Amino acid sequence: MRSLRIHHILPVLLLAATGPAVLGGSTAAAAEPDFQYVGQDDRPHGLTAPKGCVAAEGGGGRAVSNRTAATATFYRDPGCKGRVVEVLGPGAVTRVRPYFASVAFAVTG
Repeated sequence: MRSLRIHHILPVLLLAATGPAVLGGSTAAAAEPDFQYVGQDDRPHGLTAPKGCVAAEGGGGRAVSNRTAATATFYRDPGCKGRVVEVLGPGAVTRVRPYFASVAFAVTG
């Protein structure tokens, strides 16, 4: 039986998304990826400074934290094609269901 479950990971992602204020001014949050999600493989995945279209390793789903300056658009199919599952603005945290295969990050100036 595996001990790692989504309900244990979600609070960690939410805490990481809140930044140094919750962590007592620590710079630990600065080392965290800008975009994090828990995949269908029940593992956390992260990207630093993502741009354009990226594949969701592990089959994206569940908890998502977008600490980028860009809007993230989640697609059901690889290559940022097919049905849009969710659109998540900068700084937002949510659950994306049932899954996503790729994410497009709006290009910012």
